Parts: sequence; structure tokens; C-alpha cells
Amino acid sequence: MSRSQTTQALPAIHFRRDDDPDWHWLESRDDPQVKAFLRAANRESDAFFAPLTALENALYEGHLARRELKVTGLPTALDRFRYWSETAGDADYPLWWRQAVQSDAAPELLLDLEARSKAHDFLELGDMAISSDEEWLAWTEDASGNEYFDLYLKRLPDGEPQRLRRRIGPDLVWAEDNRTLLFTRYDATQRPASVWLLRPEDDHCEKIFEEIDVEFWVGLGKTRSRQWLVLETASKDTAECHLIPARTPKTPPVCVRPRETGIEYALEHRGDLFYVLHNRDGSHFRLDTAPVSQPANWTPLVPHRDDVTLEGVDAFGWGLVVTERDHHEAQVYLRVIELTGDELGSDVQLTDGVPGARLPLPEAPCSLALGDTPDFHTRQLHLREESFTLPVRWIEHDLDSGKQRVLKTQPLYGDLQPDDLTCRRLWAEGHDGERIPVSVVTRADSNGQSPMPTLLYGYGAYGEVLDPWFSIARLELLTRGVAFAVAHVRGGGDRGEPWYLAGKLEHKENSFRDFIAARQALVAEGISDPDRIAAYGASAGGLLVGASLNLAPEAFCAAVLDVPFVDVLRTMENPDLPLTTAEYTEWGNPDEPAVRRRIRDYSPLDNLTAQPYPTMLLQGSWHDSRVPYWEPAKLYARMTELGSARGPVLLRTDMASGHGGASGRFKAWRDNARQDAFILWALGLDAL
Repeated sequence: MSRSQTTQALPAIHFRRDDDPDWHWLESRDDPQVKAFLRAANRESDAFFAPLTALENALYEGHLARRELKVTGLPTALDRFRYWSETAGDADYPLWWRQAVQSDAAPELLLDLEARSKAHDFLELGDMAISSDEEWLAWTEDASGNEYFDLYLKRLPDGEPQRLRRRIGPDLVWAEDNRTLLFTRYDATQRPASVWLLRPEDDHCEKIFEEIDVEFWVGLGKTRSRQWLVLETASKDTAECHLIPARTPKTPPVCVRPRETGIEYALEHRGDLFYVLHNRDGSHFRLDTAPVSQPANWTPLVPHRDDVTLEGVDAFGWGLVVTERDHHEAQVYLRVIELTGDELGSDVQLTDGVPGARLPLPEAPCSLALGDTPDFHTRQLHLREESFTLPVRWIEHDLDSGKQRVLKTQPLYGDLQPDDLTCRRLWAEGHDGERIPVSVVTRADSNGQSPMPTLLYGYGAYGEVLDPWFSIARLELLTRGVAFAVAHVRGGGDRGEPWYLAGKLEHKENSFRDFIAARQALVAEGISDPDRIAAYGASAGGLLVGASLNLAPEAFCAAVLDVPFVDVLRTMENPDLPLTTAEYTEWGNPDEPAVRRRIRDYSPLDNLTAQPYPTMLLQGSWHDSRVPYWEPAKLYARMTELGSARGPVLLRTDMASGHGGASGRFKAWRDNARQDAFILWALGLDAL
């Protein structure tokens, strides 16, 4: 198939309405013409992909051949049983099992998601919660993709599942009385707004907390010590926590410290103290202690530092694990702090004046996180490691000996093994002189060769980090000579809290310019062929790519925008949509004229002109409650009407999924293969 081949935009021509040039009618979900339009666009997409079927199949089969299809999860032990998941080689969904810790008894099947999926086109597990006496299992599941969840309960091991509630939030927590469940409910805009207490034995249900501020979401948690239930209500930049004794869940929630605009805090518990991570006196966060009797009285433990952001704290009987991010290296670390009774006794280790010491990294850059370690008293930490070249592995780190042993490694088959891959970190120069990290992954034998076709990925919002992750599907691109690059742009959290703040609200344009700067650096370093660079972004990453294309349409030969947030101004002007009001602190409230102008100046749909855009694949989902299907659909319609793109503009809408795409793994892998076939075609690598 020629790279210059285009497809006729019949849906955009046939369904155009002269009285609605912006295609807002596509927002009318109940209008039969909307589905007719989306299905016509899908048929057009199918026709385009028909000549690429052999390539798509090769990518799909190659992916399957590289991975272990039968997967057994790493067991996690509670008090009486160890729990794990198993996915059969031909199954989409896992089965959950348990076995008594001190017994050779046969394993017990707790939950068979594969069997439950047979009645649905889509199934997603929201949360699972096992009562402390390990007699009850509660879970939430979404059977449509719209992120409304139903609550189920069963007596373990083989009781009949009962559906207790419909259309609630995903979160569940058991109180320590083994009789009481806490869950969240949505308001009319699908905002988690209230916490409910449910006693299944007599179906007693009551609301115990409600958040009336539309910018705040409610979440649930329980400290690892099992002593406290934590109700957190938070916006994008402000938090407030409420506590309930876990053994007496009927106790009214008590606020730790009333919210202050711009102040975020979270807490953990150990002994007579709470450990409070907050940014009250420094934007990079510090860690304080507070007496259980006076939780609002905070005393410094780990100081604020200019070059490090504290991201999380986990408490154990012996001390703390603090997650922190080095700004200069754009690298996450785990700091272990062993504490005495007086918290900072003379025997507490200090590193550069900071309590504790960092755990070693397997390589840098990499991802390192505390794994599932529910035992409050364990001195064997489970760690999860991976990088762009290192498949996921789980490590046990012994605090007493300092030794580590590998518990499990993701198997990898085929011609590309970790030693055959290489990753390097570039530093692009931004439009204002800032240094932007760019990660590049290639086959080791491709390093130093002539400029390569490249896929550039980005996100850049909400402070989310793009720490290195291993992808088996990506190997199918690498083996065909593609370089994979990640632009760690401002708006993400890759270089800590300052990096996030420098790419939101009035600084949002930095994200787009950073993405273009990353592309330029790849070319300047001789890594990427300037005529063969494709861009990829999903959700807010779709905004990143869409806005970048408006700024520099000829910088890329192709773009994939997956469930892209591209109608930013119109969405933010509609407070009745899910998520909108909670997003004001990320994008701004367009009721303010200056904010409205600012959003309009970068919103992709509001800045389309007849420019030489690259060929595009736009992907949406009918049940998506985060980025509605009509955003990519409107972009498709208006792009094809402009007719200025250098290649086809395609729209594919999954009519059975939500924001995250297909829930079954085989369908998700098939969708990924189709997407990669488009990328390879656009890069001129579609020959088998």
C-alpha cells in the first residue's frame, strides 16, 4: 500500500449538517444518526486496514510468541491464607485462588472472572477486599466500560455471589469488625462524592460522609497497621483527610486538619504517631509526625529539599519506606528509614542529613516501587522493578541482611532479549532553555546506525510520571528497526513537583513546546529520520499531540490519538459532564475570561486550520466517561472536511469499551497490533 494513498471521507460528506459546522450534534448519544456515523467511519477504517491484515496478524502472532500466555501471579500472604491469580493460556481474565499458609490443603477458587466475563462484551474489576477474618470477599465490577460499578459479596471459599448495590464507585474497604463495608457513590456528574457504610448481614446502609465541593473527589483507604480507616477528599491541588477507628466504624469521621487551598497532605500510621506527607511549607513536600491524640499537630521528620520531591510514605512496625523523586536525574528512589521509639534516636542512619538510606537501583533510568506488602511487621520487602529494557521482576529485599532475591520475573521468548536492547537518556533544550528528558529505546545493534524511523510518545498532565516500563508489544516495532522515544514533558511529574507545576494552567503551552523540542533533539542527535517520526498520545496525551500538531504539523509523518482530550474548551464549559468541575485546578475555569482565552488558544479542535497535517489514526470508545467518543469523532469530521492532511485521517470507535479500551487481553493485544500496523505503514515499514 502506498504511503500517499488516501481514503475518501464519505462519512464526513454524507453526515454533514450545514447548520452545525462544528459537528456538535455528535454529542447527542440517543440520535440514531450518531451511531450510523461512527459505524460508517469504522467501515472506512476497516477498508483502509484490509491490505494491512497480513501485517497486523504478523504483529499479533509475534506478540503472542514472545510472552508467556499462562500467567501465575506472585502470592500475597495475609494472616491465614496466601492469595494469587492465575490466567489460563487461552483466557482473557484471571481466576483468583487462595491456600492456607500453614497447610498443604488444596487451593480454593475465590473468584472466576473468566467465567463471569462470558455474559458481557466488557468486564473490568474495580476493587477486591477481603475481610480481616478472611471469611468474606467483596468486589466491584464494571460490565459496560462506563466506570459505573456493581458491588458483589460472597462467603469464602465457595459461597454464592450476591449483588448488593448497583452503579457505585469502585473503591471498597472492610472495617476491622469483619461486618462492615465502606464504599463510595457518585453524584450526577459521576464524581465520587460520598462514603457509605454497609452492613451486609442486615443490609443496613447509611451515608457517613459527603463532599459538596464539586472540585473534590472522595477516596477510601486503610492504614497498613489496620488501626484506621482513612477518608480522603481532594481536588487536583488540595486535600483533606478524615479518620475512623477501624474497629468501630460507626464512629463519626474526624478531620485531621481542615483543607487549605493549595495544600495537599496524606498520612500513614505507626504506633502512637501518624506520618503526614504534605506541601504546607514547601512545594516538594516534607514528612512530619503527629500524635494520634493530636493529628493536627505536625512535627518535621524528613525535611523539604530543593532537588527532591517526596511522593509517598508506607509505614511498618520497624519504620518507613518513603518514595522520593530526584529532580535532576528524573529518577524515583525508595528510602528506608528504621526508627526507634523516640523516632530520631542517635542510632538512626543519616544520609546527607536526611534519615534513612536509598535502596539500590537495578539500572537507571528505571521504575522501582514497593510491591504488595500487607504485613505490617515484615522485614522482607517486596519490590517491583522494570525499565525500558528490563522486563518486570519482583524482588524480596531483606532489611536485616541487605540481600535481595528474585521472586518472579516476567518471561520473555524470541529473538529480542534484554541484552539485545539499549536505552539512552537525552536532554532536549526547551524553548525557554529548560532541559527536557527524552528516553530512547532501540535494538542494541541499531545504535549508532543511520537515522531511524521513530515513534515518539508523550502524556504531560496531572503530574503523572512516565517512569520506564517494559512492553512486549513494543518489541515488534523495535525488531523492525523502529526507535521508541518518550518525551518527559512538563505537566508530568518526571522531574518532581516543579515539573508538574511548570506545565499546567497558565504554563500549559510548555508541554506542547517540550514535545516538539524532544522531536528536534532526536533529529539533532542523529537518532531519528526527520521524515519518519510518528507521534502517539492517549487521553491528555492526545491533547499534547493534537496541540503539537497545530503548532508544527510537518514535524511528524503520522499521529495516533487514542481517546484524545481534544475539545478542551467546550468540555470545560460544560459542568454537567463527568470530570469537568474536578478539572478546573488542572486546566482552569473558563468562566474566567482570561482562562477561557488561554484554553481556546491551545485546544486542538479550536485551532484547526488548513495546514499540512500528518496522516492520523483517531480512536475512541462509545462508553468512555472520561473523554467522550464525540471528541475524536468531531476531530475526524473536521479534519476530513479541511482536506489538508498529507494522508488519510481515520476514526475507529470501539462500541463495547470504555476509556481504557478492551478489557479482555487478547482483544487488547489485537487492537494494539492494528495500531502498530498503522504506525509501521506510516513509517514505510509495512512490507512483510
